[in-house]
Amino acid sequence: VSVHTPLTSSTKHMIADRELAAMKPGSYLINTARGPVVDAQALCRALNDGTIAGAAIDVFDQEPPLDPEDPLLQAPNLIVTPHIGFYTEESMDQRAKTVFDNLSQWLQGNWVNQVKP
Repeated sequence: VSVHTPLTSSTKHMIADRELAAMKPGSYLINTARGPVVDAQALCRALNDGTIAGAAIDVFDQEPPLDPEDPLLQAPNLIVTPHIGFYTEESMDQRAKTVFDNLSQWLQGNWVNQVKP
């Protein structure tokens, strides 16, 4: 399961104990959206008890650096990156294009690419 959603009041902890328990035991969770979309404590429990096979996360409830003693960092079968998973040459080119397109539209009085809560 790969998570790609903005963080809003309705998506906070969208993936928690119930959703993780519904996944097949061999499943992996990938969160590159926003940290609080996945309940970190529930993910930690699911990894520790084998509910899911593993996870990869690039986003956290708080921005890195995390406390090295954070229980999530001690969980098995977890790959973490410090919120840099987006960083490729292609993504940086796309980001620049999006910024300049949005700025051009804004200067013309148009609002685009807005995430509303």
